[in-house]
This record gives sequence, structure tokens and C-alpha cells, in this order.
Amino acid sequence: MSAVLGSERTGEKKRLLSGMQPTGNGLLHLGNYEGALKPWVALQDQYEMFCFVADWHALTTLAGTGESIADASRAVVLDYLSAGLDPDRCAIFRQSKVTAHAELSTLLGMVTPVSWLERVPTYKEKRELVAEREHEAAVSYGLLGYPVLQAADILLYRAHAVPVGKDQAAHLELTREIARRFNHLYQTELFPTPQAVISEDTGVLPGLDADAGGKLRKMSKSYHNTILLTDSADTVAQKLKGAFTSPLKVRKDDPGVPEGCSVCQLRRLYDPSGYSAQWDECRSGARGCSQSKRETTEILNAVLDPIRARRAVYASDPAELERVLERGEEKARAFAETTMQKVRETMLLV
Repeated sequence: MSAVLGSERTGEKKRLLSGMQPTGNGLLHLGNYEGALKPWVALQDQYEMFCFVADWHALTTLAGTGESIADASRAVVLDYLSAGLDPDRCAIFRQSKVTAHAELSTLLGMVTPVSWLERVPTYKEKRELVAEREHEAAVSYGLLGYPVLQAADILLYRAHAVPVGKDQAAHLELTREIARRFNHLYQTELFPTPQAVISEDTGVLPGLDADAGGKLRKMSKSYHNTILLTDSADTVAQKLKGAFTSPLKVRKDDPGVPEGCSVCQLRRLYDPSGYSAQWDECRSGARGCSQSKRETTEILNAVLDPIRARRAVYASDPAELERVLERGEEKARAFAETTMQKVRETMLLV
């Protein structure tokens, strides 16, 4: 189930823009699937969809690291397709292949106050991370201007909707402010004010570990606690064997605390009708962790099997993958150019 925050248009099919950065090796995990990809797939028939790989955005943290953003971007596209995004219903493209993103970002930067950018919480967080890794002088303009490029990504397609998690709706507000400011300054209604599409079913997927205090952490590449969409059945089994469980359950018949167990939490999310019996047996000491891990492994592999099958089809045919990108990028460039013509005219550049 998804809900759009704010007023809705009627008549024409609304446009939706979504994307992910190709961070790390680009491989996505179950947390990405549940939090983003699965909701996107469910929205394909409701919207005219544009789904991109934000490879320019990745440069804010990967520039100069030696990591291949091109390879990581292809891996993300494979995961998009594996998750069920249909290139016939969704334009899939790389940000860097549609240069209008940069042009619109430059023009929007002319009307965006610096103070708006400096107050963005994610800028402050990333600035601290970069400063820790190197020094304050390493904080780039790209990092400060990240929200303007993000706004350009969305407004270039005059998107009516952007899918976000329940805790991310505020991240869209700066784009909305930039759209309103541009429209006000130039007395136009060129840019719709994009609305957040919230997936009501999306929660934060727990990772396979816990912090130093024994509290579960979200599944994240940064924590190295993920189940990748590319993991084989055997790899999933091995990862579950080492997953964090209740430290109180030393022996099989010791009472456990399923609320603080990563395996039990995954079971709850993927077996909503059957998990309660497993939790009760865990609490009473009637069920051991090994049994819970085996059963949860089977459940997760059942979720991943169709994803693996779709990936195998595209991975075995690189030429088809390139055709998917060519079609998506051609559609994105064509739509982007219609927007830029309107922007140039509105700003009296032509």
C-alpha cells in the first residue's frame, strides 16, 4: 500500500522519479529491496516511471577512491531488473548519460540560497564524515550542492511523485522549496511541487548484527551486515548461521528474547502469519537458535529465488542490458530536453 502526501492531480498519468547511488560495489541488499525496489515495482502501472542510477551523486564520496562507478552502476541496473522493474513500463537510465541534469542543476543553483543548503541535515552529517576521513578542506562544492542536483533530478522530469521511506519525507522538502521559488521568481507554473509517496508497508530491515550495546542495527553496507540480492542460497545460509541472536540464549532450552534477535525479526517480517509460534517457542526455550536460523534461511531464499532467476537472464546477455539502458536513456534525454527548452525560455536565455 502506498500513500501520496499532498494534493493529487487528475487526468494524465503522473510521473514518478526514483533512483539510487551506486555506492560500494553497487550491489543492493534486502534492505534496499524492501525499502525501495519492492515499492517501486508495485508503482509501475500507476505512474509514468523514470528510475535512474545516481552516478554523479556517488562522486561526492567516491571521487578519487579508485572505485569504478561505471561498473557499480551496471550492478545497480542489474538489481533493478532483478527486483522486477520492467523496462517497458519504466525508463531505466544513468544520470551521467543525461547531461541536462547538470544544466538544470546549474540554473537552479542561481536561484537557491546557500543558507538553504547549509541547513540540510545530510550535508552536516556527510561533511563530518568527510572531515573525519580527510580534513575540512576536503568538503567539496559537490557535497554542498548535492541537494540542488537532487532537485534537478526530480524537476527535470517535472515529477509529481517521489517514493521515500517514512523517515525521509523531509528530505524532499528542499526540492519543493526550490520548485516554488523558481515558479515564484519567474511567474510560472513550470515545475509541479513533487509529492512524497510513502509505502505504508515499508519498515527498516534489521541487519545480521548488533551494536556494542547489543541493540540491533539496520541492514547497511556500512555495517557489513547485509544479505545481498546476489547472494547464493549457500551464502545466505552461512550468513544466517553467524547472525546475531539473543545473548541470553546460551543453550537450546534457555529462554530467548526474540525482540532483540536479528533472525527472529527477519522471520517476523517475512513470515507474518507464522512467526508468533516461533517467537513463543523461543521465549519458552522450546526452540533453539539453529532451528530458527534454518527455517528463516529457507524463507529468505524463497524470496530471493525469483530475483536470482531474473538476474541470471540479464547477466547472461550484456547486449540486452545495454539495450535496456539505451532505450531508457533515449526516453529520459528526450523528455529532459523538452523541460530544458521551457526552462531556457522562462529564464530568457533564448
